[in-house]
Amino acid sequence: MSNIFNFTPTVLKNLFHKPVTKNYPAEPAQYPERSRGHIEIDIDECISCGMCVRSCPTGCLAVDRNEGTWTINRFDCIACGYCTLKCPKKCLHLTPGYQTPGPQKKEAVYQKSPEVLEAERQKAAEAAAKAAAAKAAAAAKAAAAKAAAEQAQTAAEPAAAVKE
Repeated sequence: MSNIFNFTPTVLKNLFHKPVTKNYPAEPAQYPERSRGHIEIDIDECISCGMCVRSCPTGCLAVDRNEGTWTINRFDCIACGYCTLKCPKKCLHLTPGYQTPGPQKKEAVYQKSPEVLEAERQKAAEAAAKAAAAKAAAAAKAAAAKAAAEQAQTAAEPAAAVKE
């Protein structure tokens, strides 16, 4: 009987105060300031440079430039934020909160849109054509310089023969 009286102050306190628990599903959770959360990417802004992959301490990221994919293994990620700091385009960011759980352990793969992939291919082709044109122009300039040097040398040979 004395055990019941030990809980009486707690019971009375709980009757007259509002609940301590949160109404989570009905109200969104309030995450504390500076909570890390999880990593999100704006894949169409990504240039597939791989800086995030090189800066990741756990190696949970993978970038495939040819396929236009960015992959993260969420179970290996420690949400340190190094990848977000190293990203030159700032397409990575930490979002407060947690990922919704799934039925199985898997990697999250993000694919660039076909329009962005096609634009990147065209830009790469233009850059390659420009580089080839610059290389051809440099070769032509070198050939012209060599021809001018040879012509100057052949012109100098008869003049040297006249002096002797």
